[in-house]
Amino acid sequence: MRALSIICLCVLMATCSRAPTLLEEVRLMGALRVVTRESPTTYYQGPLGPMGPEYELVKGFAQFLGVELDIFQANQFNNLLSRVETGRAHLAAAGLTVTEERARRVVFGPAYQQVAQHVIYRRGNRRPRSAADLTGKQVEVIAASSFAERLRNLQSTEPDLAFTENPTADIAELLLAVNGREIDFTVADSNQFEIYRNLAPEIRRGLLLAENDDLAWALPRRDPSLLREAERYFSFIRESGELKRILDRYYGHTGRFNYVGTRRLMRDYEAKLPEYQDMFAEAATDVGMDWRLLAAVGYQESHWDPDAVSPTGVRGIMMLTESTARYIGVDDRVDPAQSIAGGARYLSQMRARFADIREPDRSWFALAAYNIGYAHVQDARQLTREQGLNADTWVQVRENFAKLSQARWYRQTRHGYAPGWEPVRYVENVRNYYDILVWLTLDEREEPAETEDPLTLAGLRVATPPSARL
Repeated sequence: MRALSIICLCVLMATCSRAPTLLEEVRLMGALRVVTRESPTTYYQGPLGPMGPEYELVKGFAQFLGVELDIFQANQFNNLLSRVETGRAHLAAAGLTVTEERARRVVFGPAYQQVAQHVIYRRGNRRPRSAADLTGKQVEVIAASSFAERLRNLQSTEPDLAFTENPTADIAELLLAVNGREIDFTVADSNQFEIYRNLAPEIRRGLLLAENDDLAWALPRRDPSLLREAERYFSFIRESGELKRILDRYYGHTGRFNYVGTRRLMRDYEAKLPEYQDMFAEAATDVGMDWRLLAAVGYQESHWDPDAVSPTGVRGIMMLTESTARYIGVDDRVDPAQSIAGGARYLSQMRARFADIREPDRSWFALAAYNIGYAHVQDARQLTREQGLNADTWVQVRENFAKLSQARWYRQTRHGYAPGWEPVRYVENVRNYYDILVWLTLDEREEPAETEDPLTLAGLRVATPPSARL
């Protein structure tokens, strides 16, 4: 069918008095062709399929247009815009910063995120505070990037500043090079820094090169038809809250970075996890979730210590109470296999109680309930409803958990006081640990389990984006 559509398009172009508009071309082909690049801030193949904020956004746009998504990667960053200019792609969605130089080549769609741009250095080294601090140092950035543009601008006032544009490296490679003392400095956007510092915990932000940079899609300058549809699409997902939900899914937890905890997890990944990984995998398969999320919960609970015990009497890798253990059929809470299987069953039951909520919010609510109890999560959701907000989205309910510890608020709830800061911190920690485990195990990709619900607990299947036509 795709080939037939292309043939029809060619015939139409040869016989009509005018060439089809870009939007007509997309609909005649039945596919939106998007060029991107691989990274956790754009698009990548996760354990159970494609992920990333750009992927979710363009997938939603394709559905909005009523066509399929045809996404492919540029082999180098500096090829992204040329793919759009030559017509090989209808748009580029790759975390592109809007700059004057780029705007002479392409037209940009609506900005969907703002970022700051910093020089990145290694912890323990002197923090670069000015362009002069970069001179005489090994500075390396992605070729043809906005980072290179900014450094060239600095050379007008600091002519001794020298840097290398790497045509093949991605931002991960350069950040890890700084982390490993292979180079002195690189440049990164704030969203990239927030994600990658979990894998490169020694990196720090130095000299601010730009703030409030807009990120947007790049489209051909050929005609405005597809741009107008992109503007309508972004207007729709802003008003519906879908844009905020997507950004929260990938960045909402990154503000809680724990340097000591991250380093410890990466050590325990090698030293402890191999003993329990098969247990996590088997228990997760039994309930239809990603084992990495279950392992992240176990790490948050006990740091994978089967003998862990809290002052309140919860025990084991998954830190089960006596009553919870009895309820889910666990006889020995300190037996690793029983604890992990029991924790998986309990977490799965929590998720089932939020069946009317879409992923990944459903999983974040389930994690909060695992930590603080289902009743208190419902209280926080009720407070959210009373504000006229959407109680089915984690990003809006999250702000109301703190009220459960304030008398003027918890006295209005059914179940009273709760340490409301704990579930928010708990969910953010688990999400950070989960991110690290996903990236450490990307070569362990498997086919999704066949379940009635196609969404796994981790929310790794892309939640269905809005398909409404305006």
